[in-house]
Amino acid sequence: MKQLLLITFFAMAGCLIAQNGEDPVLMTIKGNPIHKSEFEYLYNKNNTQNTLDKKSLAEYLVLFENFKMKVLEAESLGMDTTKAFLEELSGYRRQLNSVYLTDTATQNRLVKEAYDRLKEDVDVSHILIRVAPNATSDDTLAAFNKIAAIRERITRAPRAITPKCGFFTKLFGKCKATIIAPENFNEVARKESEDPSAAENSGHLGYITGFMTIYPFESVAYNTPVGQISSPIRTPYGFHIIKVEGRRPSRGKLQVAHIMKFTQKDAPDSIKHKMKVVIDSLYREVKNGADFGALARKASDDKSSAINGGILPWFGSGNMVKEFEDAAFQLQKGEISHPVLSPYGWHIIKLIDTKQLEPLAEKRAEIERRIQRDDRANIITQSFINKLKAQYNFKNNESTLAPFYQLAEKYSLKDSAFINATEHMEGVMATFADQNVTQCDFAFFLSRHPNSQQTNKKALIDEKYLQFTNTALVNYKDEQLEKEYPEFGNLMREYHDGILLFNISNEKVWDKATRDTKGLESFFRTYRSNYTWAEPRFKGWVISCKNEATKAKAMELIAKAPKDSLDNYLSSKLNKDTIVAKVEKGLYVKGDNNAVDKFEFKSGDFVPNKAYPIVFTYGKMLKNGPESYSDVMGILTSDYQAYLEDQWMKELRRRYPVMIDQKTLKSIKEN
Repeated sequence: MKQLLLITFFAMAGCLIAQNGEDPVLMTIKGNPIHKSEFEYLYNKNNTQNTLDKKSLAEYLVLFENFKMKVLEAESLGMDTTKAFLEELSGYRRQLNSVYLTDTATQNRLVKEAYDRLKEDVDVSHILIRVAPNATSDDTLAAFNKIAAIRERITRAPRAITPKCGFFTKLFGKCKATIIAPENFNEVARKESEDPSAAENSGHLGYITGFMTIYPFESVAYNTPVGQISSPIRTPYGFHIIKVEGRRPSRGKLQVAHIMKFTQKDAPDSIKHKMKVVIDSLYREVKNGADFGALARKASDDKSSAINGGILPWFGSGNMVKEFEDAAFQLQKGEISHPVLSPYGWHIIKLIDTKQLEPLAEKRAEIERRIQRDDRANIITQSFINKLKAQYNFKNNESTLAPFYQLAEKYSLKDSAFINATEHMEGVMATFADQNVTQCDFAFFLSRHPNSQQTNKKALIDEKYLQFTNTALVNYKDEQLEKEYPEFGNLMREYHDGILLFNISNEKVWDKATRDTKGLESFFRTYRSNYTWAEPRFKGWVISCKNEATKAKAMELIAKAPKDSLDNYLSSKLNKDTIVAKVEKGLYVKGDNNAVDKFEFKSGDFVPNKAYPIVFTYGKMLKNGPESYSDVMGILTSDYQAYLEDQWMKELRRRYPVMIDQKTLKSIKEN
């Protein structure tokens, strides 16, 4: 109900500041100014030609006044300061602010780039020299020099080296130059690469597509021409050089089922032969009409897919081993392959379905989710930070980091000695907008975020300082959203005022009407004449029994049962082991229930349920109106709520005087 209220009950916007010209005060409510722009925004938004219950300007003005009085009353009662309110409003803010706290242009560029890469597969080989992300500068340089030397061996131009020869050697033509040729990439990969798989695949990874590898590797692969070898690139694994072997359009995705017989690579030939005989036998069964799914469930060694008839998840290029993938992509829908040998064993593959890359509009949400899980997210964040630095004129005083470098060499960030030595520092480390970021602020940040994988102390402080300043910039931007983006301010005011409206209306009217039984009863007595009815009603119970014995027992119990809970009493006494009776309570008008029509209104036909054929009624006929307020609880509660609302508004009108500037009101154009 609260969500509905937030959307439909006055979608309140707040304190709009006119972008051009003066924004006059339209009214004051108990001295609180309400500007023309706030009312006009709401009036134009919520009272359009398409609105079912369109109000005149005068009618809408009254509704607006009522609303603002309720919100002001809620604020006067401190409802806007409770923990529950602040947490709820903060939750809505987090939902709304994300679109303003990112670099949308960079995100859109990366989405388009990723989508374009998904259209194409790139065949790559690589050589890796490992170095840890937090390695020392010496280790990093050594790894770089090693990969650079390897690249030189592969890419160098052929050249001749002429040895020093004596006179007679030259005379007889035996002084020959040695030709130094570039080395083969894959042979060098097999010998030099620190990727464990290179010993078997000679560095050849096969076809990749977007999101299959880490982003830096992917980008270099897609930006390197076929046949060329990239410059060294750094990833969390170390330094790579990449050779692009080829490109092809994306083959889309497949869904297949398979029957597999597992065979280890180093298995004896006798075992391999035995598995070949088995897979050939299974293939003959399939070709002779055996149900593929049933055979997979029975005979496949891949138990995870066998339970589903051999069906595997959708896959594209690079997701399966080459032998399996190539065989699958050669099939037509419904076609079954001959036995295929992969490093894992023998497979019989059936192609179930294919699909091509969806249009960008359909793929966008998935791509955005995947971007948030890889290195692209860091690119978006850094781009956003750079824009904030430019917008707010961020200036850094790097010299103020020196004491932190010195202390980090002596103490852990978690050490109380480090904390004590830094907590009173007052130097200004950075400025932006009207903010000064101090050493004391940074020290407090370090005490809250001491953990890091960095072992180099200077790099550790630099890393933390970058996190600290980035956080400060983003938090400041978040605080400025209402000022910088009026539409965001409008939405936040909607939630702010809407939550308060719901809470105070619930307390003063809705929930009060349901809890205040004495008030309901008094209201019913006062306005009882409003709740008479033209047609009589039967108030009582319809009791359906398994047999006559159950009916007799029920009638016996009725005599001593409490009338306000007769249905529960009968059910608990009769239905101990099995259900032998069903009890239904209600206030029935003719036509509501066939049994009541038959036994109380003496009309109509009634055919009892065969399982409960013995039916009788117990209660009384109310001819002119309800016996008690509970007989008309629904409409009575609604009327009582309206009464409470009316009384409340009279009180608010008395306590919150409204002063309207008629000149400003006349300047508002009526819809």
